Amino acid sequence: MNWYAIRAIYRFEMARTFRTITQSIASPVLSTALYFVVFGAAIGSRMGEVDGVGYGAFIIPGLIMLSLLNESISNASFGIYMPKWSGTIYELLSAPVSFVEVIIGYVGAATTKSVLIGLLILVTARVFVPYEIEHPLWMAAFLVLTAVSFSLFGFIIGLWADDFQKLQVIPLMVVTPLTFLGGAFYSISMLPPVWQKITLFNPVVYLISGFRWSFYGVSDVNVAISVAAIAGFLALCLLAVWWIFRTGWKLKA
Repeated sequence: MNWYAIRAIYRFEMARTFRTITQSIASPVLSTALYFVVFGAAIGSRMGEVDGVGYGAFIIPGLIMLSLLNESISNASFGIYMPKWSGTIYELLSAPVSFVEVIIGYVGAATTKSVLIGLLILVTARVFVPYEIEHPLWMAAFLVLTAVSFSLFGFIIGLWADDFQKLQVIPLMVVTPLTFLGGAFYSISMLPPVWQKITLFNPVVYLISGFRWSFYGVSDVNVAISVAAIAGFLALCLLAVWWIFRTGWKLKA
């Protein structure tokens, strides 16, 4: 394993993030802060509790998950697509770096950025809404596993995309709607029975439910199922990357 190459890719991606800190970090944190202002401080103060938790605090896990999924995908996909678009990918292709090392470098950087954003949102939420974290280790585990899984997913999208439009299709048309319909702002127990059953086919429900359980000890589905869901998605992404590597699908400009 060429750890020097991995470190070089990782440091380059992190340096790019801090060169564009307003767009990369400040923008998603401020956007999410607006949700806390509107739904947490304003509307939440006039609403009752949901599953024994104040509404402002109830939506925190869902909002963090909303940002985490989108940022993980966009960071990883944009990170590998930009060298393809600009032509600098040839520098990487000519270097003695394996495909596995490229994945570790790019996905590791995207995961780090996403986790950082999630933690910053968590700190920002404290300004507007009081909350407690009942299971901090599980919270960290859900945070990291989700970031790694969707960063791998984003890396695959970056390999597949051949224009900027394709980079945005899945995050905007699939992931964001599934997150909004996955219990980010409500408990699925509030839905009619038929819609409760339909909602269970939404995979994001299990991510948000497990993440919320780590905060307050309440969830819409069994936490073991949530852990299995995120572990299964991570395994699926790893299998997809392994297939790409085994079939010789190389990076192309």
